[in-house]
Amino acid sequence: MKYVDTWDLDSIFPGGTKSPELQTKLQSVQKEIQEYRQLIQQWNFAEDSTAAPLKAILKKQESIGKGLGQAGTFVHMYHDAKMNDDYANVVKGQVIELSSEVENLSKAFTKKMVALPDEDWTNLLLDPELTQVSFALNELRDHGKRLLSEAEEKLITDLNKDGLTAWSRLYDTVVSIMTIPFTDKEGKTTEYSVGQAMNRMYADPDPEVRKQLFENWEAAWTKYAPIFADTLNHLDGYRITLQKAHDREGYLDEPLEYNRMTKETLDAMWTAVANHKQPFIDFLNQKAKLLGMEKLGWQDVDAPVALGNVKPPRFTYDEACDFIIENFASFGQEISAFAKHALENRWVEAEDRPNKRPGGYCTGLPEYEESRIFMTFTGSPSDASTLAHELGHAFHSHVMRDLPTLNRNYAMNVAETASTFAETIINNATVANAKTKEEKITLLDAKMGNAIAMFLNIHARYLFENKFYKERSKGIVSEQRLNELMENAQKEAYGDSLASYHPHFWCSKLHFFIDDIPFYNFPYTFGFLFSLGIYAEFLKNPAGFEEKYIALLRDTGSMKVEDLALNHLGVDLTKPTFWEAGIKLMEKDAEEFILLTNEIS
Repeated sequence: MKYVDTWDLDSIFPGGTKSPELQTKLQSVQKEIQEYRQLIQQWNFAEDSTAAPLKAILKKQESIGKGLGQAGTFVHMYHDAKMNDDYANVVKGQVIELSSEVENLSKAFTKKMVALPDEDWTNLLLDPELTQVSFALNELRDHGKRLLSEAEEKLITDLNKDGLTAWSRLYDTVVSIMTIPFTDKEGKTTEYSVGQAMNRMYADPDPEVRKQLFENWEAAWTKYAPIFADTLNHLDGYRITLQKAHDREGYLDEPLEYNRMTKETLDAMWTAVANHKQPFIDFLNQKAKLLGMEKLGWQDVDAPVALGNVKPPRFTYDEACDFIIENFASFGQEISAFAKHALENRWVEAEDRPNKRPGGYCTGLPEYEESRIFMTFTGSPSDASTLAHELGHAFHSHVMRDLPTLNRNYAMNVAETASTFAETIINNATVANAKTKEEKITLLDAKMGNAIAMFLNIHARYLFENKFYKERSKGIVSEQRLNELMENAQKEAYGDSLASYHPHFWCSKLHFFIDDIPFYNFPYTFGFLFSLGIYAEFLKNPAGFEEKYIALLRDTGSMKVEDLALNHLGVDLTKPTFWEAGIKLMEKDAEEFILLTNEIS
């Protein structure tokens, strides 16, 4: 193997979660937290109106963030790769305790900034170093105006450890012990982890395999659903209470604020999606015919299509890595060289084995100014796309590594822009390399998986969450009602085009249980469509476009998305027109798929 498909964890902290070096790092962070506390307590603007005290606090805050981030990321990486490591939760608890302490101090610091008169605050920001990060500081100060008293905020932060964070961790714990049985044709039964079962259920070419796995999958989630219903109700009930305490009028205020976007932009995006679904429903209906079905079942939506002697394309890990590096180069040398470096230096955990958590992500090691990627690679085209997707995230962080730390805090929606842009490059390359109509059909099908996910699956998630939050605001929502809300949302989003649905999807999708922010779904569709708009600009004038693209990425942490789009693309995100242009690019793929399959048949 040219590329090693496991992380080099010992190069970060040798010895795993019981690493002495890891404990030394946490002790160092604890010492810095005390210094941070003293700096905040000593900051008295009436006695010293210069920018020096504020800059000292920000510098210490950055150092703590990097140290705590390095330790916390390592523990999560280690546990995600080795879910049977019981000690990881002990160290996670240490990190949570320190994080809570920092959060309490940071809120006290923010309240001091809020207390400054506007004129004094404006004068402080005239300092050249502070001018550079004025967007972030002003945003922080504006958010701080919602804060309660210091004592109340400290109590909230302390309670979060056994509130939001605890409920989210409970979900992870239960999922880590779940297994999905599968019995092969020889009668041998294998207990798959959730991640392994999910990968095979959606990618296996045999409809009977998919059917059995989906039935067992649904049964497993049904068994644990009472736990997950309690978890979801209390996680979001807790969140709604906090939102009200912080004078937020609606449950969407927080995620919109986090993503630096307006409700008008969100509505414009979903309006465009809702009005242009028919080509994608037509695609699903055509796919059903090809697979010999009247309608697709939920488990068949992502099933590979292979006509004639063409088999679904498969990649070894090495082949996928080389393919990504080569095709990234067709866009720009910087992203290609970066991907090569990351893959050669074991930044990716991709091995297919038991005891790994499901899903994929990109995370950061702030003290190294590096990223790490987690996924399970099984050889499907979607796995190659996932690898490209996560490398896009990593490249986004890479091009911002020399900016002030406060200017690197980009929101989730624009983070998904870089990842889906990278994914688009690879998906387009696979289609372009097709040698026959049959092969092109197979690859178009794989590429269309993204559009179906972004325009139908994630729309269903948004519809579900919207209705769930409305009902949860009035009281507990039962498991049966959660199932009803989910199935209704899926039928609406998919135009009732499927033969079966996944009523327990609300508990099988970890995105609903993430404690950071609510509505951890629509940013994916935003990023997908925003990236398509950028890609369309690249196709118009590819020469030197990578430089323009990097300039846009570097501004993602210091602008609202409407300003970002206007400044770099000259478009208005509050109008459906921009979003429709991106959708139409994917409509062409759906239409080509239907045309080619009709010719074949």
